[in-house]
Amino acid sequence: MSQNDNEVLIEIEKLVKTYRMGQETVQVLRDVDLIVRRGEFLAIVGPSGSGKSTMMNIIGCLDIASSGSYKLDGVEVKGLSDNKLANIRNHKIGFIFQGFQLLPKLTAIENVELPLVYRGMSNKERRKKATEALRKVGLEDRMFHRPSELSGGQQQRVAIARALAGEPPMLLADEPTGALDTRTGQEVLALMEQLHQQGHTIVLITHDMEVAARAERVVRMKDGVLTEEHAERRETLEAYAGISHGV
Repeated sequence: MSQNDNEVLIEIEKLVKTYRMGQETVQVLRDVDLIVRRGEFLAIVGPSGSGKSTMMNIIGCLDIASSGSYKLDGVEVKGLSDNKLANIRNHKIGFIFQGFQLLPKLTAIENVELPLVYRGMSNKERRKKATEALRKVGLEDRMFHRPSELSGGQQQRVAIARALAGEPPMLLADEPTGALDTRTGQEVLALMEQLHQQGHTIVLITHDMEVAARAERVVRMKDGVLTEEHAERRETLEAYAGISHGV
């Protein structure tokens, strides 16, 4: 393990998110505290309406909290300009979406290169990093295929390669198996476990306990409150999912 393995990557304290709905104020997140260290594989699990999507948007710098603190890689996010938030998203976060979000007219390698274009990276360097990322997810033989020529699982692998290409500190996955059949979803989760074993920090958002059980650590959202899964709860979760980690 490197000396950076125990460094804090995400530090959230007393986070609150409220929305105005007509004359009412609705509190979606309530005094959330969360620490994520480099190299962790964390799942945030909860049903629809629990606040997990709002939590994902804030972690991904797609939204900002009403109050409280969120530091990503040592930087306080609250109060940053839209341009600075966009820069953080491009450099610090690799997004993996349920619907893949690939551009249909671009090849796999061009889709992977796209976030690097916005960094002003040279053509040669972009192509090198995109090629390495696609090789990492086992798609080196599909680099020049368009999304319509790929299966759902292959499209999600392209999306994962796109998230990896910029070498961000964190991969943020929103229901990454939601658009896939069971077998293909298991393959994608196995790939994410492999990436975690290689040292990548992964935050996975899901409503599915079976998916959450693949992470090394699980926190649960309910009514805007986040709680840590205790060891005995973790064993129950894994038993429910029918998954053995061989521990």
